[in-house]
Amino acid sequence: SESSGGSATSENASDAGGSGGKLDVVGYSTPESVYAESLEPAFEKTPEGAGVSFSNSFGASGDQSRAVAAGQPASVVHFAQAGDMERLVEEGEIVAKDWEKVGPYKGIAQNSVVVISVRPGNPEGIKSLDDVLSKDVDVVTPNPFSSGAARWNIMAVYGTLINEGKSPEQALEGVKTLLEKTVAQPGSARDALATFTQGEGDVLLGYENEAIKAINEGEDIEYIVPPSTILIETPIAVTKDAPEPAAEDFLKFIWSKEGQEIWAEQGYRPVDPSLVDPKQFPT
Repeated sequence: SESSGGSATSENASDAGGSGGKLDVVGYSTPESVYAESLEPAFEKTPEGAGVSFSNSFGASGDQSRAVAAGQPASVVHFAQAGDMERLVEEGEIVAKDWEKVGPYKGIAQNSVVVISVRPGNPEGIKSLDDVLSKDVDVVTPNPFSSGAARWNIMAVYGTLINEGKSPEQALEGVKTLLEKTVAQPGSARDALATFTQGEGDVLLGYENEAIKAINEGEDIEYIVPPSTILIETPIAVTKDAPEPAAEDFLKFIWSKEGQEIWAEQGYRPVDPSLVDPKQFPT
């Protein structure tokens, strides 16, 4: 269940210090480049990371979780939502039951929110998730059977309607409306972004960090942080068979100030509240 880019292996291991060992990182689709290009090279330069090498597999969160449950090697798992982590607790305790209590940030690697990406100039005048439901627009959102992002998108719509005082039944009607407007349901958040930038649909629901990355890479889109949306918390854990102390050291690095600053630079909301810039990340 690797991403379309296949498995990226980094072998910049030095012989000095560190515990060494190879870490298999298995994650949801969007943070692939953050790990391969930033987090892992930065960790390898620390005393704890000297001699450690990495093998990476990234794809739709649900698919990745099922692959690990079925035996895919994994030392550090980072999923889009908690259900995918719970599967690894329930199926053979690949991950410890108390993963939600680990570390300073209770098993969460970084945060994001659901945003609405639109065409340049926002021709449909979309300002909120209510607008997505009420206006005549074609929606791109990933498939909830494979993608954690898709589940967050649906919960953002459901939660916004509940927040407005609608009944659960009315909120479910809103979800139904959303899915009826959906013209493409790619397998992952990354694939959904590619579908949208290739011209499909009027709006894309997805991670704030994906929209920021797309714009930084020159894609011709804009994004709106809706006045009501959902906070996305992405769970991370070390597996019970991971090489130690390398895996725990890497997790500590991800939670360190340096690690959290890397997430912020890449458009993710840090779990360290002191690093959240309100200009970049509106409440």
